[in-house]
Amino acid sequence: MGSRLPPTRVLAGELRVSRGVVTEAYRRLTEDGHVEGRRRGGTVVVAAPALPPPASPTGHAGSIDDSAPGTLFVGEPGAEVFDALRAVRARVDFTPGQPDLAAFPRTAWLRAERAVLTGLSAEQLGYGDPRGAPQLRRAVAGWLARSRGIRVEPDEVLIVAGTAQALTLLHPVLRAAGIDSVAVEDPGSLGTRQHLANGALATPPVPVDDDGVRVDALRATGARAALLTPAHQFPTGVVMSGERRRDLLRWAEDGGLIIEDDYDAEHRYDRPPVPALRALLADHVCYAGSVSKLLAPALRIGWLVPPPRYRDALTEAKRFTDLGNAVLPQLVLARLMDSGDLERHLRLLRGRHRRRRDAMIDAIARHLPGATVHGAAAGLHLTVTYEPQVPDTDLAAAALARGVKCQPLSWHRQLPGRPGLVLGYAATAPGAIAEGVAALGEALRTLGRTARTGTSPPQVDPPA
Repeated sequence: MGSRLPPTRVLAGELRVSRGVVTEAYRRLTEDGHVEGRRRGGTVVVAAPALPPPASPTGHAGSIDDSAPGTLFVGEPGAEVFDALRAVRARVDFTPGQPDLAAFPRTAWLRAERAVLTGLSAEQLGYGDPRGAPQLRRAVAGWLARSRGIRVEPDEVLIVAGTAQALTLLHPVLRAAGIDSVAVEDPGSLGTRQHLANGALATPPVPVDDDGVRVDALRATGARAALLTPAHQFPTGVVMSGERRRDLLRWAEDGGLIIEDDYDAEHRYDRPPVPALRALLADHVCYAGSVSKLLAPALRIGWLVPPPRYRDALTEAKRFTDLGNAVLPQLVLARLMDSGDLERHLRLLRGRHRRRRDAMIDAIARHLPGATVHGAAAGLHLTVTYEPQVPDTDLAAAALARGVKCQPLSWHRQLPGRPGLVLGYAATAPGAIAEGVAALGEALRTLGRTARTGTSPPQVDPPA
């Protein structure tokens, strides 16, 4: 990475082809995240093509050892399952919630970092406010007003290390308020459920239908808090309807607390934005967001906007956890937000993600006929359900054996439901998407024949 490609005119002359051919090739490489145009710096390689997994002792490239495919999808997934799946090498990675890391705006980030360091005083390198750098809290307040319709003062914003830390900070605060259970959507994020359980909070499931979470079922749980993804429900992609929102807000006004995880609301393609619940009922909504899906999870920067009654307790929890996030990345992010670079980056991502989403929908229509696609209008993933003949854990294991990584929908359920797969597309080029979905179709057909005939499925070696 970092190598500079020849100018299009020069390369066209060397290859004796028209300049248009080279320009189109560079455009496609840019869209797929392999190169980046840097104005006077030319076109630079930023992401090398993925190398095939190393050969295993058995001689098959990418073979998974006995501990991976045989146990990852058997039984209830434990807290380590995401780390274990992340460590498995695969030719095509459909892990949901994974942004296109090759598209990280390195040039804009470096430019902002240089500007921040140039104007940084010595005092700013000391311990800062545990709530976060004032510059970032102001920038986040502006970002939320522009993108989510949330009007807050900077002092209402708490900077955290992503939504995961936001939940960890909430654990003792909720228990101190007498809340020992947080209702969750079903299907809903397994990772979120695990974080709540780690804080000794029960997670009663609430069914989700085409209008969003069922508020009548939420009332029936007796829980005083609920963690929801109303703008783009994970994993179904449902947008909570207006009537359901009004019913939910009535539940909150009766003493309920809504924890609003706005995890990928910026990524929308075929529908207008919907207002955040925090914009409608500030005193009863604890709002959480981050840049993990917009820039990169490795930055570990997010924000929490709690109701006033929890603000001081959460600030104390943050102070005694880590004295606050690293200041320099906060200042760089604030500059990106204030300069408009972050919004320009988001516009670029929307175009790229839309093309990849379309490629996945087309591939599903070709290779998984009869499957139902959910959540296409926004987000970074699609959910696909199919007739309940083959367990989705078996399908995910068979896909992994063919070099395709994805998550079974049943991982994200506590209640029974149709089998399916959760397929992230944002980090995968269109060609690889088509290849991966074709492998999923082959795996499903093979398992389906096995289920009908009662025979054992053939052993499949991962492709070299």
